[in-house]
Amino acid sequence: MADRIRRIGVLTSGGDAPGMNAAVRAVVRAALAKGIECVGIRRGWQGLINGDFVQLSRASVGHLLSLGGTMLYTARSEEFMTPEGRQKAVSTCKMLGLEGIVAIGGDGTFRGALELSRLGVQVVGIPATIDNDVGCTNYTIGFDSACNTAIECIDKLRDTMQSHERCSVIEVMGRNAGFLALYVGTAVGATAVLVPEHKLNFEEDVIERIRASRLAGYTHFMIVVAEGAGSAMDVGEKIHEALGIKPTVSVIGHIQRGGSPTGRDRETATRMGYYAVQAFVEGRGNSIIATQEGSIVEIPIEKALTMTKHLQMDRYKIMEVMQFGSNHDREF
Repeated sequence: MADRIRRIGVLTSGGDAPGMNAAVRAVVRAALAKGIECVGIRRGWQGLINGDFVQLSRASVGHLLSLGGTMLYTARSEEFMTPEGRQKAVSTCKMLGLEGIVAIGGDGTFRGALELSRLGVQVVGIPATIDNDVGCTNYTIGFDSACNTAIECIDKLRDTMQSHERCSVIEVMGRNAGFLALYVGTAVGATAVLVPEHKLNFEEDVIERIRASRLAGYTHFMIVVAEGAGSAMDVGEKIHEALGIKPTVSVIGHIQRGGSPTGRDRETATRMGYYAVQAFVEGRGNSIIATQEGSIVEIPIEKALTMTKHLQMDRYKIMEVMQFGSNHDREF
């Protein structure tokens, strides 16, 4: 019941993602609406160790919906990976009277949350990472914003590359997953998309597609590379060796983490933040708030961390058909 919990903390950890601020805002306002105080823990798990905190009010989070980054800052903490560090974090929770923590981040954040929960601190996780690689949820906060940022950059790059009839090799983020690259590559009409989930045959997957595009009358070729699939620079050099054309290589990089979050990320973050607080209100913890089939669900954290998510390779086939008219019944 609501009177079982009086004060919670909220933190952001790991890589930042657009929409984290919206999630913080939702947690604070949902908590206050239930009569629960909310304390912001700055700089992730390290801040919980050091006692780096700020009292949060409705007014203090009123401007956050449209802001990228995270007003609570974020950091990775090696100290928290040690038993001594986690005990310090527990001591901070006791000193501040925190009866629960909402942790916003990715898999690394949730593994830290699991360890803290084993020491008696109730934790609820909210998945936020531009990589969309958290296994228990269909969608993570920040993915849509990062995709739109990459698409906008590539659209602008295409304008100048087409003017000079060049080949572009563009590396996007995504860590060890190809969700971001495949989404972006399909959206911009890439000649080829390289993702770690698909075993690469460079001659067939890149060189022959460039040749096919040239024979079809195209003079500009765009190759999108997921960072987990290799280096865009290496891909460009291989294209140069095989075809004699000198590609322009661009690494979009951390610009994908910045900027104002899209409507989807703001709305998803708001719902997830609300349900994270609701879990505490109803006497539950040690779970992750996830999306499955369009609905918000709550999954026990230990189970959530064993779940995996695979790239939908039918989307890869669709991308090929859009570019070449046939996928040749290829197996993926």
